[in-house]
Amino acid sequence: MDKVFIEALEIECVIGIYDWERKIRQPVVLDIEMAFDNTVPAATDNIEHTLDYKAVSKRLIQFVSESDFGLVETLAERCAAIITGEFGVRHVRLKLSKPGAVRGSKAVGVIIERGQA
Repeated sequence: MDKVFIEALEIECVIGIYDWERKIRQPVVLDIEMAFDNTVPAATDNIEHTLDYKAVSKRLIQFVSESDFGLVETLAERCAAIITGEFGVRHVRLKLSKPGAVRGSKAVGVIIERGQA
């Protein structure tokens, strides 16, 4: 299966379990791979036949920037549900990173894969 991807989508949000984290906005970074059959859009050269990565990005920016979760795991699950539920993606691989969360590391986070039946 072909994949449409969004790489290093950085969004600021409230995320974290510590009191100080609940008072500030921090960046999270999303790397997303979405299964999609690109043969039709390639044959027609028509954007209406594509998985519109701009629309996916805008929706995730809106959702994540308004979110207020304690755990990156919860945020990742909700983002995957939006992608599969609202955009008809059958399978998504989503990496959600929280830069600077652990001293000495570039980022920490989760990688999940979810799909529809």
